[in-house]
Amino acid sequence: MVEDPFLTDISRRIWTDKYRLTRADGTAESSIEGTWRRIAQTLAAVEAENQVLWEQRFFEALTDFKFLPGGRIQAGAGSGREVTLFNCFVMGVIEDSLDGIFQALKEGAITMQQGGGVGYDFSTLRPAGAPARRTGTIASGPVSFMRIWDSMCATMISSGNRRGAMMATLRCDHPDIEIFVGAKRDPRELRNFNLSVLVTDAFMEAVRADADWPLMFPVEGLDDRQEAQIVERRWSGSEAPVPCRIFRRIRARTLWEVITRSAYDYAEPGVLFIDRINRENNLRYREHISSTNPCGEIPLPPYGACDLGAINLTGFVHQPFTEQARFDLDGIEKLVRVAVRMLDNVIDVSGYPLPQQAAMARGARRIGLGITGLADALIMLGLQYGEVQGRAMAADALRTICHGAYRSSVELAREKGWFPFFERDPYLASPFIKRLPTDLQSAIRAHGIRNSHLVSIAPTGTISLLAENVSSGIEPVFSLSQQRTIRSDEQGALIFNLEDYAYRLWTEREGEAGPLPAVFVAARSLPPTAHLEMQAALQPYVDNAISKTINVPEDLPFGELRSLFQTAYEKGLKGCTTFRPNPVTGAVLTAQDSAQSTHCCTPDREGE
Repeated sequence: MVEDPFLTDISRRIWTDKYRLTRADGTAESSIEGTWRRIAQTLAAVEAENQVLWEQRFFEALTDFKFLPGGRIQAGAGSGREVTLFNCFVMGVIEDSLDGIFQALKEGAITMQQGGGVGYDFSTLRPAGAPARRTGTIASGPVSFMRIWDSMCATMISSGNRRGAMMATLRCDHPDIEIFVGAKRDPRELRNFNLSVLVTDAFMEAVRADADWPLMFPVEGLDDRQEAQIVERRWSGSEAPVPCRIFRRIRARTLWEVITRSAYDYAEPGVLFIDRINRENNLRYREHISSTNPCGEIPLPPYGACDLGAINLTGFVHQPFTEQARFDLDGIEKLVRVAVRMLDNVIDVSGYPLPQQAAMARGARRIGLGITGLADALIMLGLQYGEVQGRAMAADALRTICHGAYRSSVELAREKGWFPFFERDPYLASPFIKRLPTDLQSAIRAHGIRNSHLVSIAPTGTISLLAENVSSGIEPVFSLSQQRTIRSDEQGALIFNLEDYAYRLWTEREGEAGPLPAVFVAARSLPPTAHLEMQAALQPYVDNAISKTINVPEDLPFGELRSLFQTAYEKGLKGCTTFRPNPVTGAVLTAQDSAQSTHCCTPDREGE
């Protein structure tokens, strides 16, 4: 029997409310050791050999919160319930017809019912006011149909299922892009969605050149009696360029101003640099991506799924707060080998809401191994989050995880076979793969690889609370102390006083008297560029993407926020999301306040 690991009331509450299994007969797991054993046993059951050995190794990886599988895995593995172990999905292409729209809505509802969040690209829907060729009806536009999804999600929430989370994307050249960008200015609108604009390289070049920007839509399905200029574009859902009618032209910088001003005023939309996402995709030879999961850390093709887990970096700092403090990179690499195998087994254990999702997950075997507790680990090492040395150490950890994960996946391929969608030469031609060490590329050529993608950094909000309130994902420490409200089905709103994990360790060691070391830096004291620089330092080792919110102060000049988006593009990031306190969304968290953003995906949501 392991010692009860819970040191904080909120961690115990998170386990009790979200991850502790209560069986149909009313009996429940008596300790988190039982939860860990259930997960380990379930994931080891698919091993053809040495199941007992792998169960023990999986169990050891879970103990002391060293490895934190995604919340759906923790709650659902071995539960006997009809649930998915995948946190989120990107849904299929929405056909521009009433049947197609409501079929997509139905698929989303079924997926949410089993616990998955969903992402949709609404770019395939005709712009508002466009006449249809076949029926002669006038389109109401993508945003009008998004309201139906929003209502569906709200209904799923009220029926007692897991809180819904949705991502909506729209191309930057869709004629309704300005309506989409401004859709959440009204605080009552689309509260269950996150919004992201699909920004192309051509658009960023048009912004740089102060050129005009055409807004267009595919001719197929439109009333073609009107005369208009036609251009060829590869549109969402199309396999090749298709004829598109230009509806109108606007100044690119004007649209960029609209997008970034909306992000400044009410924290949405984010942007996805979609050409870079597709260019860097290891499976670009067979799929085209136009959306992500709700928090953006997994760009996915239609019916793709995210299989997430995070390594808790605080567990690998030896002799914290001393001159001898060091990062155990060897220990991290050893854990990576086990974690990759666990997440790979999830693909075979999990149920899937839709058969298309099962086919995509089993064909690509995508996983998203990430990290949490980065900011606390740096503090324990005596390094500042916003300084060069801190970023360098973070990059060392991610390099270790990335290369270790790829090596582990090659070994799994030798043992179990490569993923079915693997095509050796096109896969090795991927820009990300070509940046791996040459010996690793040679190993992939010789033996294949088990998983198409391996690394992703999610927000990990709830599972970080489970692990004694370590700093979440790659975010800086929000506050050394704060209040949080957790809603319990039985007891309603419960308020907890929290201390940051590293801060609590420090005060236990040194007491509360005297000044804190300068390394105890909270998010609000960091310049926005420090957030961006950390994301940029880690992106080279992430083949999926990074969920990162750049927190900016309320009094930040608009021009500086606009520059953040431009810098994100220039630094090679796949997306950028900012949050500035504002009247529409409030604040995500406050140091001694429990206020929560009305965003679809607060840090709690996606890490569940």
